[in-house]
Amino acid sequence: MNKINLFTFLFTAGVAFATFSCGQSGSKNTDTPTSGSIKISADESYAPIVDSQIQTFQGLYKYAKVQAVYKPEAQVVHDLLTDTIRFAIMARPLNDREKAEFEKLKLTPRMNKIAVDGIALIINKENTDTTLTLQQIRSIFTGKTTSWSQLDPTAKDGKITIVFDNSNSSTARFILDSINQKQPLPPNTYASTSNSNLVDYVAQNRNAIGVIGVNWISDRRDSTAISFLNKVNVVGISRSDNPTSVDDFIQPYQGYLAQGTYPLRREVFIISKEARAGLGTGFASFISGDKGQRIILKSGLVPASMPVRIVGFRQ
Repeated sequence: MNKINLFTFLFTAGVAFATFSCGQSGSKNTDTPTSGSIKISADESYAPIVDSQIQTFQGLYKYAKVQAVYKPEAQVVHDLLTDTIRFAIMARPLNDREKAEFEKLKLTPRMNKIAVDGIALIINKENTDTTLTLQQIRSIFTGKTTSWSQLDPTAKDGKITIVFDNSNSSTARFILDSINQKQPLPPNTYASTSNSNLVDYVAQNRNAIGVIGVNWISDRRDSTAISFLNKVNVVGISRSDNPTSVDDFIQPYQGYLAQGTYPLRREVFIISKEARAGLGTGFASFISGDKGQRIILKSGLVPASMPVRIVGFRQ
């Protein structure tokens, strides 16, 4: 486990703006929307879904080859800006600074929302604090709360350890932006080397709280998701500082993501800078179309262009 250095996180995220070089988009491309080969860069949070999309796409178009490289968000942005790739999948659209850099290169990337995702907080199976308010979460991630007994006097005392998959990941950036509101992460914050290692660390350490993309635990038919859920508990979150019942605490289920009631909600985008209708355009159209959106629906996330049916039960 490596301790997160906030300066390193911000510096790496900013490296993308330092240099530019000629690469893939400047070379002669011979691919078509359904044939040829392309290398794409994707946020590692979405590896299971992107793998499913590629497998289905290549099954339909036997002359198409899509190679996905999974990286932390900061490195995905770097790949786009340094002309290493022309197609990326990220947990946010480009920001104003990144758009300005593309304008300097006389490029206008296309951004297409493909899904609604979320951030899940996971804890050890022995931890009884399975529900938290947003206020409590902010207190943990800004370092004001450092022990579980501060949240519940009846709980076993233990120093909280915060764990991310990677110091440059989209989950770390989300917490810094949306929860901490630019306040730095506390000294008890660490980075794992992968989502699997993150889950294993939380499963083995009673006082740990992990931050993971909902994508990794949302597909109840996926063996990896089932394995993760068997090892840890998922925290229910309330927007209210004074919840009155367990119903105020929301789990990151698909229906709550669709309704917008789950607090830690984010969106997934394709960023493409193809200047012509190449394989990237074809793959983007596939993901945004009926078959690609159904893959997202089955994964447990919310497709951008397909309604999600919300089923209610009366007792």
